Amino acid sequence: MLSWEKETKGEVTITTTSNTHPVIYIISDSIGETAELVARAAASQFNSGVGDIHRVPFVHDVEEIVEIMQEASTRPSVIAYTLVVPELREALEREARKYNIPAVDILTPMLDALTRVGGQRPKMEPGLVRRVDEDYFRKVEAVEFAVKYDDGKDPRGILRADVVVIGVSRTSKTPLCMYLAHKAIKAANVPLVPEVAPPEEIFKLPPHRIIGLTIQPQQLNEIRRERLKALGLASRANYASMERILQELEYAEGIMRQVKCSIIDVTNKAVEETASRVLEIYYRGERHVK
Repeated sequence: MLSWEKETKGEVTITTTSNTHPVIYIISDSIGETAELVARAAASQFNSGVGDIHRVPFVHDVEEIVEIMQEASTRPSVIAYTLVVPELREALEREARKYNIPAVDILTPMLDALTRVGGQRPKMEPGLVRRVDEDYFRKVEAVEFAVKYDDGKDPRGILRADVVVIGVSRTSKTPLCMYLAHKAIKAANVPLVPEVAPPEEIFKLPPHRIIGLTIQPQQLNEIRRERLKALGLASRANYASMERILQELEYAEGIMRQVKCSIIDVTNKAVEETASRVLEIYYRGERHVK
């Protein structure tokens, strides 16, 4: 038999034992990381420490709560929980009173405070924090992907990309890919140059995953001349000549027709506008494929 000593402070009953450290049960309808962090921080304030910390994640029915509380009642225990579903929270509180087990609601006081101040009701959906985290890491991964497979550095990224952007130099391929990355789209880009054959991988992709960028020759001429000036080079270089630009654009549009991709004219367009069109093409294509 376990020897329990009970001390009441206000409305909270603290149950301890002289020869057994209390066990902390972490009960959550999601991962339970939040409650565990709080529990460990609290436990660190006691020289004698605590017993085991048992995390029970993804609790979705009352019967499971009843079983957990029955187990916890067999030894000195404390419950820390993050349950947003009212039915589950009420069941846990009921069972805790039944067995006289201290139970600490980590989440509800903050939800109540935010409701009072903001005037909005919480969604009461488990796992939203994790969904936000996953979205963040998908964006980070997409940004790293865009950097790694920028400007045709590594053709192996083409088949792994959600979207591959092709076009001649200075058609804003890189800024477009970075913008798409912040929408969690993995985008690679490949420059089209008449003297260099395009990678074979672009001919293996479905058309909706390839986007061709074109631009009016006069604007491209101005952009390239400014680019040369910024580099301290003569603006009369072949790179900015109209003859060269027309040759490159004709070559690029020929490749785009071969891969049967959508072509977007980026003349006087903001990156956001181009990206919106790209996302429309990509998602419409994905729905069709599925």
